[in-house]
Amino acid sequence: MKVIIIIPTLNEEKSLNILIKKLRFLIKKKKTILFVDDNSTDKTRSKIIEFEKKYKNIKHIFRDRNHGLGASIKDGYKYAIKYKFDICITMDADGTHNPKNIPKMINLVQAKRYDIVSTNRFLIKKSLKKWPFLRLLLTKTRYYLVNFFLNTKNDTSGNFRCFNLNTIKKKHLFLSKNDSYFFLIESFFYLENLKYNIVEIPIVLGSRVFGYSKMRLGHVFQSFMNLLKLYFSTIFLKKANA
Repeated sequence: MKVIIIIPTLNEEKSLNILIKKLRFLIKKKKTILFVDDNSTDKTRSKIIEFEKKYKNIKHIFRDRNHGLGASIKDGYKYAIKYKFDICITMDADGTHNPKNIPKMINLVQAKRYDIVSTNRFLIKKSLKKWPFLRLLLTKTRYYLVNFFLNTKNDTSGNFRCFNLNTIKKKHLFLSKNDSYFFLIESFFYLENLKYNIVEIPIVLGSRVFGYSKMRLGHVFQSFMNLLKLYFSTIFLKKANA
């Protein structure tokens, strides 16, 4: 089966060397690595080109301006569909996602025929013990708010996921029109409600070693407003269909 790993980037030049080392075992197994760069202002793009020259199965999409994380992932989906990949994996470039989980995710899709294998940072009690306090507080608060309003226990805001492109309708990957970080939550919510066969696996999530988190208080506020908008739209839809 053809497998592609989609990695959005934004100013991650310091993390990329370590990330490539961790991905090397997958590169040797001929898995395609697609970097989707959201107009980085550091040396991220030159690093990606350097890796691309060294490894034939590393590819890139360079965007002309900052469109947002959701838009980057959607561009990755389009690439995966265009070149007829069977399995698509999304992950972060900051080093917090451990690529050693990827073979397990692929095996679950192949052996169990799951549509989606997602990861959950909250299934292991001390998964986030190395995180800074403020980041941990914001992440946990968002997790519980999303679960409360959307009636889900999945970790919908994580970007470490595996999709079976042979069983998921392609249009369903693009149901969320949001181009920001909230795309992760909204798109997963739609897929969950479409009754796709989803399984979660526990992961330990390390803290970022290089660079800085792109999350700001303004992003948190905007995500909360988007969450409320999604919540009320589902309420009205249920009433209309009752």
